[in-house]
Formats: sequence, C-alpha cells, structure tokens
Amino acid sequence: MKLIIQIPCFNEETTLPVTLRELPKHIDGIDDIELLIIDDGSTDNTAEVARAAGVHHILRFTSNQGLARAFAAGLDACVNFGADIIVNTDGDNQYRGADIVKLIQPILHKKADIVIGSRDIRTIEHFSFIKKTLQHIGSSFVRKMSNTSIADTTSGFRAYSKEAALRLNVFSDFTYTLETIIQAGTSGLAITHVPIETNEKLRESRLFTSIGEYLLRSLSTLLRIYTMYKPLRVFSALAGTLISVGLILVARFLYFYYTLEHVQTGHIQSLIIAAILLVIGFQVFLFGLMSDITAKNRRLVEEVLLRLKKLELKSGDRK
Repeated sequence: MKLIIQIPCFNEETTLPVTLRELPKHIDGIDDIELLIIDDGSTDNTAEVARAAGVHHILRFTSNQGLARAFAAGLDACVNFGADIIVNTDGDNQYRGADIVKLIQPILHKKADIVIGSRDIRTIEHFSFIKKTLQHIGSSFVRKMSNTSIADTTSGFRAYSKEAALRLNVFSDFTYTLETIIQAGTSGLAITHVPIETNEKLRESRLFTSIGEYLLRSLSTLLRIYTMYKPLRVFSALAGTLISVGLILVARFLYFYYTLEHVQTGHIQSLIIAAILLVIGFQVFLFGLMSDITAKNRRLVEEVLLRLKKLELKSGDRK
C-alpha cells in the first residue's frame, strides 16, 4: 500500500521546509510513503528546497497555472507513480502533518473514497468574524448542493483513494475544494470528514486578495459546477419562476378585464409582458432538457475516460 503526499506550491521556499518536517515517515498499514511537490511556476527556490529535502517527485510548471490545475496535475501524477492513497496538503504548514494518520483511516478501512480534514473554524484565531461567518454559510450551502455532510468544505487537507483520483475531473481554474465535493456527491463516491487541528499562520493567503473576490469567484464556481451536474434542476427553477410571473400577469389582466368594464381595453401591457415571459420560460425549460441530455452524455464520456485511465495504468504495470 503506497501513500503519496502531494503539496501544490507557489513560492513556498520559506514555509515548505517546516511543512515537510511535520509529515509522517511511517504509518501502520502503509508500506511506502512518498512526497510529490507541484511547483506552480514559482519564481523562488521552491523546487531546489524540495529537492534538497529529499522529496521523491517534483512536478514543475513553467508559469503559474492556479491551485486547481496544480491539484489536478498532482492527482494524475500520483496515480501514475502508483499511489493507492493520495493526501493533499498545503505548503504553508496550515495543516498538521500528524493528522494524516487520522485522515487516511476511513480509506484504509474501505469506509470512504474521499476524506476531508475539517477544521474547527470557530477556534482559528487569525480568521476574522466575517470570514468565519462566510465559511459557515458557504459550507452549509455546499452541503445542500452536494447532498453531503462535510463540515468544512473549503479545507484543502484531503485524502483520496486511487479510484476517487481516477474519477475526479477538475474544471475550475480557481479552486478544487468546492467542485470536487459536488462531484463526489453526484457521482456516487463515498465522502466523509474527520476533525483536524491547524498550525499557526505563517503567511497570508495567495488564493485571493479580498473576501469579496473570494466570495464572488466561489459563487460563480459553485453555480457553474452545479449547473454542469444538475442542469435540469437549475433551468427548471429559472423556467418555473418566469412562467409563474407570466401567469400572475395573465391573471391580473383577466381580473381587470372581467371586473372593471371601463378598463377592458387597458392593461394590455400586462398581457404582452406575460406572453414574453411564458415564451422565454418555455424556452429555458427546453434548454434545461437539452443540457440534461448533455450531462448524461458527459457522464458516459467520464466513464470511458475512467476505463482508458485504468487500461493505461495496467499497460504501464506490464511494462
């Protein structure tokens, strides 16, 4: 049983040595532990520091691709390197390496495909009140969208089985944390969480420059991914709203037409607007049906892609 711990990095030459020192060297039930650094176009000596620390694998991008792409590339590389379990952690030493033992237990015991380390957001001192509130609201929203029970949906401290790593496809350029939970919830992967602790803050976040930016980009990612996996539900809700408003306007016109004789020729604008809304609502519903068919086809493509990945791994093993 091989565990590979992957660490996406961007200019982490200062914090990376601290992170690496905390990682476990031996875990019961694990035969081999290897480390993978994804150097996301760093302009400092991150790769050299990793190499000097004895990191087994270093994947380098020539330019900064973003956290989501670095994460996805890391999963693919880990699978190709023969990982049975993959743990993702941050290079800023936010998460405690000792908690990796807890993190992988549900996968070792075949109880989960994905395990997320859940921080107690209320006790993190360097999180502002606004950030804690947004984290709580956002996690509740993602739980409902994904039909999961994950307490801390933005945590990047995660463990994946080989099967989960093969199945996941990351489309976002911003962050993988929310997207992969929604994917897991809609694709039948067993996902759970375990409580973890965090270390003291060593640097500011590089993922976003303000709470407003993070909120806007996270909401757009959620909407896009949820629409991708549940298009009929999204378009039906929008179509239902338009048709309902249209019907209300029709009822308004009929009320004035039959109850007020002197204005039977008025309020025609309500009828015109109602007709427009009803037509648009019907078209939106048709878009939803077509998108749902596309989503079904995409899942078939994902199944084919999964089988191709497994065939490539088998052919690589035979070589």
